[in-house]
Amino acid sequence: MAFLQVARKTGATIEVIPNDEFGQISIAGLRQAIDERVKLIAITHVPTNGGLVNPAVEVGKVAKEAGILYLLDACQSVGQMPIDVHEIGCDMLSATGRKYLRGPRGTGFLYVREGVILQLEPPFLDMQAAEWVSRDTFKIRSDARRFENWETNYAGKIGLGVAVDYALSWGLAAIERRIRVLAETLRDQLNDINGVKVQDLGQQKCGIVSFTVEGKEPSKIKRLLSQEKINISVSSAQGTRLDMDARGFMSVLRASVHYYNTEAEVERFCTTLASLV
Repeated sequence: MAFLQVARKTGATIEVIPNDEFGQISIAGLRQAIDERVKLIAITHVPTNGGLVNPAVEVGKVAKEAGILYLLDACQSVGQMPIDVHEIGCDMLSATGRKYLRGPRGTGFLYVREGVILQLEPPFLDMQAAEWVSRDTFKIRSDARRFENWETNYAGKIGLGVAVDYALSWGLAAIERRIRVLAETLRDQLNDINGVKVQDLGQQKCGIVSFTVEGKEPSKIKRLLSQEKINISVSSAQGTRLDMDARGFMSVLRASVHYYNTEAEVERFCTTLASLV
């Protein structure tokens, strides 16, 4: 929606890159779409459903070869896997604090490569982002604080910092290994339940496990599991319309595992689900 809004205001056009045979962004399709009109490549690292991890490093190589700015939405990858902006090759990266990073809701962060900062003007300015130097002139800051606001939630920022330190204390590589083991265990056990189908795509998968239950509305399954003190979510077309429309879904069930989950919890979840279907 954010891109649609910008397109409406500026006359820019949005071109959607097709998927490859694994359901992730097609690198070949991306290369074919590039011409002199392209100003930005923007992808979501880990979509809200589908379980896949898009090949962000390969996209970065394409962007660098073409000299095009590259924006990565890492909201659901930060906190569940190591993220290296230099390895990925992105010019900008946005992330939220409340998901796998386990920080406070309403917090997040933006990375902008130093060499790109001066090319980008924030959508609005205040006394943090710019200096009012005379009656009719202002000067935008030359550093990354141009993207910040004067009014800010300092308590939330402290909480975000604590969450970052906590994740780093465990180690992102160790967190990723643990999440992958639990997610694959969950997928295997879900596949053994009659009427349940795992709907994850991609060559590399993450801790987000999406599935459907034949003949059952996802919202009803979620409600029944909640009564058993098992928390999952429903991912609807509102949050991921391109994928949902292409695959003919209105919604799917989503069970996200994290390192604090146990094998016993995964087994209890699947056993309870099997009793409902």
